[in-house]
Amino acid sequence: MVKLLAGLTAGTMICLLPSRGLLPGTQLCSVPRQRLHKLASVQNVRMLGPKKVQSLLYPFSQVEPYLDRSVDRSQFQHFHPSVEDMTKAETLFLSSPSHKIDYRISAERLDHVPVLKPPEVCFIGRSNVGKSSLIRALFSLTPEVEVRVSKTPGHTKKMNFFQVGRAFTIVDMPGYGHRSPKDFVDMVEPYLFIRENLVRTFLLVDGSVGLQQADLIAMEMCEEIRRPYVMVLTKIDKPGNGTLLRNLMSLQDTVRRNTTSCYPQPLLISSLNFCGIYLLRCFIAHVTGSISLTDTSLS
Repeated sequence: MVKLLAGLTAGTMICLLPSRGLLPGTQLCSVPRQRLHKLASVQNVRMLGPKKVQSLLYPFSQVEPYLDRSVDRSQFQHFHPSVEDMTKAETLFLSSPSHKIDYRISAERLDHVPVLKPPEVCFIGRSNVGKSSLIRALFSLTPEVEVRVSKTPGHTKKMNFFQVGRAFTIVDMPGYGHRSPKDFVDMVEPYLFIRENLVRTFLLVDGSVGLQQADLIAMEMCEEIRRPYVMVLTKIDKPGNGTLLRNLMSLQDTVRRNTTSCYPQPLLISSLNFCGIYLLRCFIAHVTGSISLTDTSLS
């Protein structure tokens, strides 16, 4: 597995200062402080038309009409919380004096990371899969958290930890694929194997191109580690419904045939129009034990 992953690489990174996890001379584009995005909150989404609300909160509804009647829909609706639960979950992503959301630390090795008590979730994926954009969207309710993104893919060299009050920590891992760190495996595998408070890994796949060979290798790594992980299909706003549906069904078939530790439902995300962000926030709050949900499945 180490040999297989040696050629995988880092994607775009999130950091708060130019020196965090970037090579000397790397150009950064700063995202200036701004008002809340109009779709950052569930409350604002609920003011839209019923079809728009449904597609943003439950993105599978966009492609469901195109599925053959014989396809089992339940595999895509294991996690189907109520709108009220999603509203409750998003309060955890609002920073306050008693619940501060901020960058905590960057590290090249697990032994460089302090022991953090809150449960952790981490995000991994290929370069340019949209990992930094996704995390930025998750934190869109807290614009005071400054996000900086490298213009050149492959310059993220560290694990970046973002603490969400005392509830949980979100970890932005170095990516794999083009221009990955040479020590990617030495950095990432120990964290995934032995980090005691890691409760879920989110493996991102580009929804516009579907599973790539590097993604299959990453899935194999997650299976060898035997810790729970979730597939996330990003950029679902880019392809047409036909392409998205083919990529989704291919991914779902691979999960069903070849995995034992993967959550059976892939999550669909568009960081551009916030589709699925509310569901992902709720899922994170749920798996970290931060909130109690009234129901998690579609009855």
